[in-house]
Amino acid sequence: METLYSITVGTLTACSVFLILRGRSFPIVIGLTMLSYAVNLFLFSTGRLVINQLPLVGMSEASSDPLPQALVLTAIVIGFAMTAYAIILAVRVRGEIGSDEVNDYNYAEQEGQR
Repeated sequence: METLYSITVGTLTACSVFLILRGRSFPIVIGLTMLSYAVNLFLFSTGRLVINQLPLVGMSEASSDPLPQALVLTAIVIGFAMTAYAIILAVRVRGEIGSDEVNDYNYAEQEGQR
């Protein structure tokens, strides 16, 4: 189970890095979201990958750590807010500039053309 889990986290990380290195803003937002999913899965795995175990000490023979679960829940909320902000920012830049290309945009040249 750990092998499949680590392959999944590695695949998500590799795909997210590929999307982040693209030249458009929407793939960058999707890549950041996928990277946050990979980090969430990694954090969740730090609490021991066991099946049918309670996160309470004393209720069963073996227990899982509840702290990574709380960290993942917090990271999901923060990731959702970050994604919403990045999408709003990308839409605004698309409206202002007229393109969603992510490159070295020279604002001085644009001001000189006006």
